[in-house]
Amino acid sequence: MQVVLEIPDEMAGHIASAGESVSRAALEAIALEGYRSERLSESELATLLGYETRMEVHAFLKAHNCHLNYSVADLEHDRESARRLREKRRESSTGLRSSAG
Repeated sequence: MQVVLEIPDEMAGHIASAGESVSRAALEAIALEGYRSERLSESELATLLGYETRMEVHAFLKAHNCHLNYSVADLEHDRESARRLREKRRESSTGLRSSAG
C-alpha cells in the first residue's frame, strides 16, 4: 500500500534529521507508534523497515527510547527454554563421558 502525505516545505525540515528523507522519517514514526501501541510485532516492524535481524530492530528501538515489548509470560518462556537447553547439554556431555570410558 502506498500512502501520500502532504507536508508543507517549511515543516519538512523539522520532521527529518539532516540527510534523512522525510518519507523514511514518516515511515519510522508510523512503525514506532505501531510497535509502542502493540499493533505491530517485532517481526512486523523488521519487515516494514526493511531490517534483516532482530538486532537491527532492537538498535532502532533503543535509538528511539522505546522499550521492548517483553512480558512476564515471555520471560517465563525464555527461562523454560534455557532450562531445557541446559538439560540437553548436560545429557550430551554425560553421554560423551560414559561412551569414552
